[in-house]
Amino acid sequence: MRVGLKSLLLGMALLTGGPAAAENPIVPGWYADPEIRVFGDRYWIYPTYSDHGETPDLSEHFNEQQKKLREQKTVRPSYHFQTFFNVFSSPDLVHWTKHDHALDIENVAWAAYAVWAPSAIEKDGKYYLFFGANDIQSDDQLGGIGVAVSDRPEGPFKDAIGKPLIDAFHNGAQPIDQFVFRDDDGQHYLYYGGWKHCNVVRLGDDLTSIVPFSDGTTFKEITPPGYVEGSFMVKRKGVYYLMWSEGGWTGPDYSVAYAMGPSPTGPFKPMGKILQQDFKIARGAGHHSVVNVPGTDDWYIAYHRRPLDEDSGERRQLAIDRMIFNADGTIAPVKMTNEGVAARPLPAREANRGETK
Repeated sequence: MRVGLKSLLLGMALLTGGPAAAENPIVPGWYADPEIRVFGDRYWIYPTYSDHGETPDLSEHFNEQQKKLREQKTVRPSYHFQTFFNVFSSPDLVHWTKHDHALDIENVAWAAYAVWAPSAIEKDGKYYLFFGANDIQSDDQLGGIGVAVSDRPEGPFKDAIGKPLIDAFHNGAQPIDQFVFRDDDGQHYLYYGGWKHCNVVRLGDDLTSIVPFSDGTTFKEITPPGYVEGSFMVKRKGVYYLMWSEGGWTGPDYSVAYAMGPSPTGPFKPMGKILQQDFKIARGAGHHSVVNVPGTDDWYIAYHRRPLDEDSGERRQLAIDRMIFNADGTIAPVKMTNEGVAARPLPAREANRGETK
């Protein structure tokens, strides 16, 4: 009923010429860890498939290695059906189109379960999707952070290197929750890490390899106080904002904090939390991403949150709200809403490259 009413209201707004408005959650279903990007003339959201709705969504094909890996006991039963990514696109942050199984482990031979937190970027007409798989608990297990490639932002994405890009723990960081960032000079960085450790690595020009920093190090730890997982980087007016999630992902204390620094690797000054639970709206708000409307200083934050009447850790929904920078460059606390945001079509331009700067 809620989805139907939402569609009716949006249709009436379009017919009458009035401003369409979104509503949180922005799409039906249980999704988490949304990354929002701009590619071409559309916004794109790449989330984790978190739980089944009324109709289960499942991968159909597993190779023999995947079948063997899937015999292992996982931390949570849901990890077994988190084997693909559905993607959503929109011209205006309000009307969303679903693209089924943009990546499926059918096209990633070594990934078997716990496929999480996609991060996408465009380079030279190709789209690269970084993802975590198999929730490895030690270096003895197969899994980690992979990279897939496609000719289109909606996929299908296929494994680019035939193995994980990062397949082990470095500086104590579990290889999950990756985010790819392109700086103004064209250098790409990958921020990642669970288990309360955050690393950054430099990516090679092919985006499928890792190259050392100028000081000879490869895996540089930049863990800020309170960090748990979900690292994210944004650059604005020459300042680098490292952002992350704190608290337990299944609990009401899940939240987003940030720090400010002069370079992609810091040093970073912690600035506190900007997104927390609101017992009038939702709990467990976190694992976010941020998008800037090209050519403006308008920013939006995409995140997941848990309805007040849901206790299951997997029952998470996608939301978008405004994110505002103060005059001094700090970030104002995000006001979590049920109303969402007004329609915001992208400015006309030849090509939006999906950068977060």
